[in-house]
Amino acid sequence: MSCVDVVLGSFYGDEGKGKIIDYLGGSADVALRATGGNNAGHSIEVDGEKYVFHLIPSGILNKGTLAIIGNGVVIDPKVLLEEINSLKEKGKDVSNLRISTKAHVIFPYHIEMDKLLEENRGGKKIGTTVRGIGPCYCDKYERSGIRVEDLYSDKFKDLLKRNVEAKNKIFTLYNYPLVSFEEIYKEYLEYANILKEYVCDTTTLIHKLIKEDKKIVCEGAQATLLDIDFGSYPYVTSSNPTIGGIITGSGLNAHNIGEVYGVMKAYSSRVGAGPYVTEQDNEIGDLIRELGHEYGATTKRPRRCGYLDLVALRYAVLINGITALCMNHLDTALKLETIKLCTGYKRNGIITEDFTTNEEELNESEAVYEEFKGYDGDISNIRKYEDLPEVAKKYIERIEEFVGVPIKFIGVGAGREEIIVR
Repeated sequence: MSCVDVVLGSFYGDEGKGKIIDYLGGSADVALRATGGNNAGHSIEVDGEKYVFHLIPSGILNKGTLAIIGNGVVIDPKVLLEEINSLKEKGKDVSNLRISTKAHVIFPYHIEMDKLLEENRGGKKIGTTVRGIGPCYCDKYERSGIRVEDLYSDKFKDLLKRNVEAKNKIFTLYNYPLVSFEEIYKEYLEYANILKEYVCDTTTLIHKLIKEDKKIVCEGAQATLLDIDFGSYPYVTSSNPTIGGIITGSGLNAHNIGEVYGVMKAYSSRVGAGPYVTEQDNEIGDLIRELGHEYGATTKRPRRCGYLDLVALRYAVLINGITALCMNHLDTALKLETIKLCTGYKRNGIITEDFTTNEEELNESEAVYEEFKGYDGDISNIRKYEDLPEVAKKYIERIEEFVGVPIKFIGVGAGREEIIVR
């Protein structure tokens, strides 16, 4: 039974997934997060108040919606509790939160290891958020990780002691400050006690809900070009924010998936290092950044900005099986005097429409553009596609023609209601 709709990022993250999730979540029974950690951020504006989500599915804002953190997420309990308390302070009910017993836990030694690794990369820094995400996933796949269920087990103390001792040996080699087992153990016992009411076997729960024909919206974190396998490696995240990660990070199966929505902006942006063919490291990029308020929801870092890359977008459509696109920031892109779409990569005199994740090839590629006129007017009050200016419709329809799927949602402003649904 296909009752799970998925919302994924199509580029490097920060596409505005939260707005689409918020819209779809209004009619959903369940909001599910399956990948990533608190290195991701979803920003949603509701009734003039801004909410930033790092771990909790943003669907929790909808009354009656069950919010599930799946097994593929890595959880920093301190950050999760801060988020829970922030929602409570704003009068939001969090009793519908559920946390997978199988999700792996981030500890202080993961964060310190993240910092140490990044420091030792020298001039080839990845641009990690140093929140311990990568090292936690490393422990998961090295089979020494500690899962949520372990926090309530008699073996927790021994597992933690083993890991702290192992990490401190590495820190000693690099003359790096050591972490304290006693402090971490005490702190995490307190976290476990507070979070216990939310913990359950979410995989079993999800499939019970599917049998009951409940509508589920799955919130992707990060985006396609940050995927550990299909992104611009090594400048990627440490998990699979593509469709495969949704399945393995939740316990869903392929038959459960219905619509797959790929979220994009009418231009593009990227945080951190790595190749970026359509980047405008100039006045145009600066203008896009200011017009679109392109600063990280989690890190506050200024984002690198540029034109929309259709070569990369079509790749995201193919990898994820995207059935429809959701475009944000059309209002921002139209403010440019000239808007450009990248429809090919030129390398060594040859033009290709095929995307590659090879770093050298991307760095050697030059974007081939088609140009469109901007629009000197306000479109934030428009709610029907036919009421958009012709220049906007030409731009949208060229994108659809190139990538082969329709653009169903069009964001024309920052507010949750400033959206066109086709």
